[in-house]
Amino acid sequence: MRIVIADPNLMSQRSTFEAALPDGATASWHDSWNEHSVLTDLKDADVYVGPRFTEAMGAVAPNVRLVHVAGAGYDGIEAGALPAGAVCANTFHHESSIAEHIATVLVALRRNLIGQDAALRTGVWSSSVYSPEIRQPETLRGAVVTFLGFGHIGSAAWNLLQAFGAEGIAITRSGTVDPLANSLRWTGSTDRLAEALSESDILIISIPLTEETTGLVSAAQLDDLGPDGLLVNVARGPIVEETALYEALKDRRIAGAAVDTWYQYPGPNGRGEPSAMPFGRLDNIIMTPHSSGVTAETFRGRAREIAENITRLSKNERLKNVVISR
Repeated sequence: MRIVIADPNLMSQRSTFEAALPDGATASWHDSWNEHSVLTDLKDADVYVGPRFTEAMGAVAPNVRLVHVAGAGYDGIEAGALPAGAVCANTFHHESSIAEHIATVLVALRRNLIGQDAALRTGVWSSSVYSPEIRQPETLRGAVVTFLGFGHIGSAAWNLLQAFGAEGIAITRSGTVDPLANSLRWTGSTDRLAEALSESDILIISIPLTEETTGLVSAAQLDDLGPDGLLVNVARGPIVEETALYEALKDRRIAGAAVDTWYQYPGPNGRGEPSAMPFGRLDNIIMTPHSSGVTAETFRGRAREIAENITRLSKNERLKNVVISR
């Protein structure tokens, strides 16, 4: 079995990946996705692992039976390019890393750690101990958190935040999450979002981006969250209306935000503004480059699961996480 890998995120897990492959499998590695170089390597390949699969790639790879992305998103895979009988599968394993990221940014925002750091670098001890006008910060104990989306990311974050003593509400598209089984205050569908936010201190967004969820959080919802509220977005940028979020932060209609998923993305050189709005000028936002799930733990898990699927393929067993079939 011959495997072609063109995902740079897996390079650091090469030994883990190759150790888990079935006997007799050979792997050909590319340190980046480049259509021309991949095209020359796909002939006689049985498996392709990478972020994109184009019509040209499908034309030169009639023997490919499995196209595997090393992440959840598979929008770079052209379904019609898959050879007849081939499938595309994805993989996750990022929920623990994203949950840790969520807890980290919430503690930093809730305790104003970044503001205190910036102040102390100028000799200002920004604490209620030294400045009576500064409020004593709140911990996460007793904070009410609304989870907009309660899949593997939302539930993993909730499992972690419960240890801090937080309380939870889950808002999903279906509204079918069991509150008792998940130790939540209550649950509901998205038509109850305003009600949830009115009693919440924190909004965590991990719901998928669809036509229905685009702009689901706008100025009205941010006002429902209120001037002491915090927002964390690890889903997709456009779920939160761009200008509304900027204005709410600028005018302190919400206390702060941590945004990991954006409205604009860079080119191959990794440079570019994340938004048309100047979020970088604000002091009440933590900005990260869609990196909440990018850890060695994530990609070790993905490497092992992709290798497991390749082993299943070699044994003609049912594959995991199939998202496209031809």
